[in-house]
Amino acid sequence: MRKQRGFSLIELLIVVAIILIIAAIAIPNLLKAKIAANQASAVSSLRTIATSNVNYKGMFTGFAPSLLALGGTNAACSANPAPAPTVSQACLLDPLLSIATVANTPKSGYFFTYTPNGAAYADGTFPDYNTMATPSAQGSTGDFHYYSDQSAVIRSESGVPATSTSTPI
Repeated sequence: MRKQRGFSLIELLIVVAIILIIAAIAIPNLLKAKIAANQASAVSSLRTIATSNVNYKGMFTGFAPSLLALGGTNAACSANPAPAPTVSQACLLDPLLSIATVANTPKSGYFFTYTPNGAAYADGTFPDYNTMATPSAQGSTGDFHYYSDQSAVIRSESGVPATSTSTPI
């Protein structure tokens, strides 16, 4: 009788089946962890926007007219020496977050909508604002929508856009 070398087809199929079972258990948990991380990043980004706006209001008469005004372009904000803050480009916010407003530039799976409220002051700043974080793919990049305003209280809703009356987190 000859000695068999290597693995039989059945042994290989059993190993593949075990790997598939482990993957079927692990992948949903991995996706849930990714969604939780994206949601935590969205909340953190809203806090960063609120803090940046408080600093912005300290430099100017009111709140920023847009996220881009809070941030600025990568080239301008990383110049050496750093430029002086202006109403239209304060460099207080990460440029990636300040442009996460359009379809092809989400930050950690979320888009951010910034709306200045009230009549603009003479220098182009505003007395009030609100910010919303919306998942770029509901259920895939995030389950919750978030809302914040000048009070810096972050509110959330599951599956629908959050508003000023949503539950605070």
